[in-house]
Amino acid sequence: MKHGLFLFVALLITASSSALADQSIQFERFSIPDAGRIVLALQGSELTGAAADVNARTQGALAAAVKEAKFKGKKDKKLTLYGIAPYDRIDLIGVGDEPVDRNTAEDFGGTTAGVLKSVKGGSVQILWNPGEATDEASAARVAFGFRLGSYKFDRYKEKKDKEQGEPATIRILSDDGSAPVFNNDLDYLAKGVYFARDMPSEPGNVIYPESFVARAKALLDGVDVKISVLDEKDLQRLNMEAHYGVGKGSARPPRLLIVEYMGGGDEAPIVLAGKGITFDTGGISLKQNKGMWAMKGDLGGAAVVIGTIYAAAAREEKVNLVALAALAENMPSDRANRPGDVQRTMSGKTIEILSTDAEGRLVLSDAVHYAQVNYEPSVLIDVATLTGAVGRALGDDYAGVFGRHQALIDELMQVSRTANEGLWQLPLEDHHFEQLKSDYADVKNSDTGDPGASTGAAFIGSFVKEEQVWAHLDIASVDKLDKGRPTMPKGFSGWGVRTLDEYLRR
Repeated sequence: MKHGLFLFVALLITASSSALADQSIQFERFSIPDAGRIVLALQGSELTGAAADVNARTQGALAAAVKEAKFKGKKDKKLTLYGIAPYDRIDLIGVGDEPVDRNTAEDFGGTTAGVLKSVKGGSVQILWNPGEATDEASAARVAFGFRLGSYKFDRYKEKKDKEQGEPATIRILSDDGSAPVFNNDLDYLAKGVYFARDMPSEPGNVIYPESFVARAKALLDGVDVKISVLDEKDLQRLNMEAHYGVGKGSARPPRLLIVEYMGGGDEAPIVLAGKGITFDTGGISLKQNKGMWAMKGDLGGAAVVIGTIYAAAAREEKVNLVALAALAENMPSDRANRPGDVQRTMSGKTIEILSTDAEGRLVLSDAVHYAQVNYEPSVLIDVATLTGAVGRALGDDYAGVFGRHQALIDELMQVSRTANEGLWQLPLEDHHFEQLKSDYADVKNSDTGDPGASTGAAFIGSFVKEEQVWAHLDIASVDKLDKGRPTMPKGFSGWGVRTLDEYLRR
């Protein structure tokens, strides 16, 4: 039995190896290739820069083909041409008419990845000479976008022989010195995003609290961090009944994963706390079957904070950072929470459970208090796929941000735009806290049968000291995309790693 258990854990860890290794990205000095497969950035409809040089090499055939196709070089539009001598294949990717910023470069890379996903063997050369660019190492951003756009989760699909084949080597031809920026920094960030996409993509029978911990340890192996894990006995000993209560109905016990990275000297740490419900049935307040399968992704916040701390620690960012992943599986059983139950928390406050399907805020209530007691953070940010209401308010364009400290909210909104993601502030007012007053306990975990985004934030905020600089990110609107974008393929997006990473850099 021990051998079988060891083999299963080994398979879990092996399976976590990232698809980043599938595609080799190399940087070389800029030149116009004599032949082969090439990718060109086109600013507007005129062939300038590298495109003009390639057009000359094709004796005007490229310009004729572009004109016939009525290709205008609009951002993220693409045109593939075959057999224009001396080239086997030419892919044109539009970058628009404006100076190329880092988001445009990343989107170019992501769009290129989508165009080349079926290309096997040999090499493809990306000619990155787009004219005016606002980022000094924009070729590194192209490579980063290519990594993100290349993501796929097909671990459980049977491969057919005809689908096999080595992916093409990607060679980025540029003279802007991007290789070290990508290899020593952005490639780590891409790996953090991949982790944040892999974990919710995995099925619930594979990822549960203990196996999430194993995957996180595998990701962080060799990185200078300290890892601690609180098990169910620790949670009970610390009176973290809110966290323990969510997971006690499952045969797979809850965990609090704590990762510390201290690269910032004596500064008070930034703490990131992530909701990690590895599967959410709703508990006794059972969800409808429709769409319940996607609740394997209710651990997105925990995956994001672990992906973020990995990226920061791997590149040795000069910051003190702690990530807390509050992990539990919310199942109905004879041991599960019931509506009407009252639970104590580590803070001493009591909670009346009105809905066992408002469980993410419960695990976070103990996690944010634990963070304040043990770390006295300079900034506390929690990340959670908390409510469906945030999606009804914001669609899938923005995550919601809430808090009492406007300067932090403003900065997070700014860095989210820089990071090619998006945040929008939603209200957090006194009356949202008033709605959570309980007749039988200090607070109740839900104001209605369909919890609101603002009251969800208020519940977590009830366990955060008013003087503590804090923000709540509700990512339920953006964690899973039904339609892909250049750097976010269809499926679980890993939203938040890039935003939090950009915040840490500042």
